[in-house]
Amino acid sequence: MKYVPPSVKETAFNCPHCSALTSQTWFSAHAVSMKRDVLPVVLNSEDAKNLDLSGIKAEERERATKWAERKARGMPFFAGDSEYRQVLDVNNLWFSRCYNCGEFAVWLCDRMLYPTKGEAPPANPDMPVDIRRDYDEASSILDQSPRGAAALIRLAIQKLCMELGQAGKNINDDIAALVRGGLDTRVQQALDAVRVIGNSAVHPGQIDLRDDKATAETLFRLLNLIVDKTISEPKHVAEVYASLPVGALKQIEKRDGRE
Repeated sequence: MKYVPPSVKETAFNCPHCSALTSQTWFSAHAVSMKRDVLPVVLNSEDAKNLDLSGIKAEERERATKWAERKARGMPFFAGDSEYRQVLDVNNLWFSRCYNCGEFAVWLCDRMLYPTKGEAPPANPDMPVDIRRDYDEASSILDQSPRGAAALIRLAIQKLCMELGQAGKNINDDIAALVRGGLDTRVQQALDAVRVIGNSAVHPGQIDLRDDKATAETLFRLLNLIVDKTISEPKHVAEVYASLPVGALKQIEKRDGRE
């Protein structure tokens, strides 16, 4: 699958939110002067729930509720009913909006500030949620700390072994158990590569990742490959197999002596 990293030099790239390779609409930024002594409104999820909307018409209440929910997410959005006064252009601040999911990214000059996804390839969509969080966190620190990113990917591999039915206490033992269970040799090699490089990131070893971003980047691709082979492919095969006619499935079971 082609991957185009987000960039201010592109009109289409892989969205940092939904990962789709699609067109992006770019927006310039403008600043509207607030009234004297008025401070920014910052809400969290509890604030949004407890917003006092008594005495407001139903239609306006619904609009205010939606506004509060979006505000609490801490993400940029267009309110749609702003009153422009004392408008100033803001230079070097940009917004890109994904055609596919409609979400925004915020850029300062040529650097993406939001979301903090980093430069790693998008995660496999079948990656379990808890592992995906580690993947995204590792991606967000890849530039600043390749060693920290590698350590997080190694942790993700340990969690993946647990997803595959292993104890999760010792990653080496987990990989050995998966091999005994018939794990593909190439997947075993990928797992061990992440294990060894990730261990070197935490403990002194022969691999120094402090300034080795390229080696850390390979771990993201390996983790995606491992998820593809151990989760995505079996899932897709099972879906296709389950879609076969009932008669065909019974014939297969009879052929294999499973009746």
